[in-house]
Amino acid sequence: MTKKILISLLATVFLAIVYLAEAQQPGRIPTIGFMRGGSPTDAEVEAFRQGLHELGYVEGKNIIIEYRHTGGKTDRFFDVAAELVGLKVDIIVAAGGSAVVLAVKPATDTIPIVMTNPGDPVAIGVVASLARPGGNITGLSSFSTDLSGKRLEVLKEAVPKLSRVAVLWNPAESGNVRNFKETEDAAQSLGLKLLSLGLRTPNDLDNALQSSIRDRAGAIIIIRSPACTTIGEKIVDFAGKNRLATMFPEKETVEAGGLMSYAPNIADNFRRAATYVEKILKGAKPADLPVERPMKFEFIVNLKTAKQIGLTIPPNVLARADKVIK
Repeated sequence: MTKKILISLLATVFLAIVYLAEAQQPGRIPTIGFMRGGSPTDAEVEAFRQGLHELGYVEGKNIIIEYRHTGGKTDRFFDVAAELVGLKVDIIVAAGGSAVVLAVKPATDTIPIVMTNPGDPVAIGVVASLARPGGNITGLSSFSTDLSGKRLEVLKEAVPKLSRVAVLWNPAESGNVRNFKETEDAAQSLGLKLLSLGLRTPNDLDNALQSSIRDRAGAIIIIRSPACTTIGEKIVDFAGKNRLATMFPEKETVEAGGLMSYAPNIADNFRRAATYVEKILKGAKPADLPVERPMKFEFIVNLKTAKQIGLTIPPNVLARADKVIK
């Protein structure tokens, strides 16, 4: 064998090795469909990105995220869900409350879905149980069994002379029925009288709020419901004019003028959602991944609003707040 032939043979072997090595490179970069009801650049989205980064994922390098949002228009949820399914993404993150995951669920029964903060996923029918979800949906929930009672307890501490509390809730929702019962139990132990203000649609709000004045309520507590998601501003305005303390189930309304909120830290849920994405990408089935309840909570107080309604928040209550708006 001549030297020239040997060199040619070695070159051929080398090229073959290179070709095989390239052929054995990992497949396409996994794609995540991220469906959000609001802005695609808010703090919760950044928390999700942070969670992925902590797990070693870098957008554009080893993971792709297709962001879609509806600008708050609930009538677009189903169209956006169908669009992500059409893109054949590997996982869909249903980033929002119950309405988002309920829109994604009928769109696919094969693509894994990771939810971030529906109220009670069992009650709304998207999982069989928290421990064994079944199907293609798992993730995190904002539901906590003792949260309603805790909100009333904090409200009583903030307003020591409080004796009557109006409760805005939806009797048609099973989750609201359970939360109202928890609030009733807490009221009994705290010596408070509850005034039940049923709110099945936003159109019921004016009559409900007027009832709170007729029945001499000193505060209003709101149980989370789709019927209440668009009327926070009206409640804040009414409470301010009538010097009523308020306890909301989300921080955004307090930042807009409500008095207080005690709620799960939703940004933490978004960060933890990244761990579900990683587990599924590594082969775990959503049906076998237990749904997690919230682990972190936020207590927020708006001192501007307290001053407006003539309320002095006790120092020991302020010391426990995660955020005080001055």
